[in-house]
Amino acid sequence: MNEREKGESANKQEALQSLSRAAYRLSSADARLRGRATRGDEALSLPQARALGALAARGALTVAQLADAVEISGAGTTQLLHRLEREGLVERRRGQQKDQRAVTVHLTPTGRARHESRAAFLDARLSRTFGALSAAETVGIADALLQLAALYDDL
Repeated sequence: MNEREKGESANKQEALQSLSRAAYRLSSADARLRGRATRGDEALSLPQARALGALAARGALTVAQLADAVEISGAGTTQLLHRLEREGLVERRRGQQKDQRAVTVHLTPTGRARHESRAAFLDARLSRTFGALSAAETVGIADALLQLAALYDDL
């Protein structure tokens, strides 16, 4: 290995260590965010927010479709729906026509308002933080985060 290759190898190792530290900081910040998200009257956990977002984007969903959209188990979905229903954010409805056993989940007007308020807040924060980046830079960050998520899943 020549001197240039040694230097590149050392730089690569330093870059990987920097990436590891950044990933750890992101994970720690995520844990703090999740803790804050469950406190307060208007608080929504990440799965709750994702459920409201899925319903706002796709309309009524079956419980199984909602579980897939939020990426949680059936039991987790049941608990999630109980809390969202108690807060008046969603309602479950029995099938009307072909299969009366089928249950669909619908956003209430309160749920839609909560979702829209949260989405507007997050959009403003993202724009303020990343608005100066080009689309290519933003996509690069998103790709790196997805690679980190895949790495975490493999650990």
